[in-house]
Amino acid sequence: MNRIAAWKPWEYAAWLAALVSPWVLAEHALMINEIAIVALFALSLDLILGYAGIVSLGHAAFFGMGAYAAALFAKLVMPDPLVGLAVGIATAALLGVAASVTVLRGTDLTRLMVTLGLALILMELANKLDWLTGGTDGLQGVVMGPLLGRFEFDLQGQVAAWYSLVVLLLLFVLARRLVYSPLGATLMAIRDNRLRAMAIGIAVPQRLALVYTLAAAMAGAAGALLAQTSGFASLDVFEFHRSADVMLVLVIGGTGWLYGGLAGALVFEIMQKFISDITPQYWTFWLGLFLVVLVLVGRARLVRPWTWFSRGGKA
Repeated sequence: MNRIAAWKPWEYAAWLAALVSPWVLAEHALMINEIAIVALFALSLDLILGYAGIVSLGHAAFFGMGAYAAALFAKLVMPDPLVGLAVGIATAALLGVAASVTVLRGTDLTRLMVTLGLALILMELANKLDWLTGGTDGLQGVVMGPLLGRFEFDLQGQVAAWYSLVVLLLLFVLARRLVYSPLGATLMAIRDNRLRAMAIGIAVPQRLALVYTLAAAMAGAAGALLAQTSGFASLDVFEFHRSADVMLVLVIGGTGWLYGGLAGALVFEIMQKFISDITPQYWTFWLGLFLVVLVLVGRARLVRPWTWFSRGGKA
């Protein structure tokens, strides 16, 4: 396990390239920020779907909770980004603790419906509590203070991009440490066969509740980053398309592999940006066609050169 968990040279190179990208590609800093946020959101879903086998169509509930918590904290209490990020993470984690009860019961179909219902309930609450959340107009007037008291959020988006990338890296390291630990091994055992895992003495409910809460906290962090770097939070953060898009990201990148969410977010955002620039009306057609080809051809064939490179040229 220690050998598998060891960082590979290409990983250091990839993260270094990511961290310098807002400087090298300054004109695309805002897009880099979006990619980092979507990647963190996808990473949180992969923890429960790829490693624990928990299906969810309402992961946007935690994303939206983190976004509104951070935005409200900045507007009503204090504008410090790091404290607001911590508030967003803590709020989403508390929601995850409460919601984890639902994922321990029923079948995959019931979990899909319950998680979807949770996101819809929160969206309707945010709509009704317009005196607090702004309702359909969204929560406006969110002004963030300088990061670490020194770095102002600029219109070009460089500070925002670096902020999101660093948070993504820190939470990625945490997730990596988790999946390559004995706890991660038990989660994969639960994913493969829950009854057998219970039979050999694994505390299945506690493990699932723990990873679900951690995934909720990470999704809340992604939502908080979106609200802080955009200065806005709206009902859109709770909508079904958020959960559907992050599922598509994992379809593209693959589940059960931490870099799958990151690679999927990169491909998804680039395709969405550049195809929509070329054909604003039909960009979803080309994205759908890409997904069909991905399923028919197989991800392994499409990414074989990358797999060969990541293994150092070994077959």
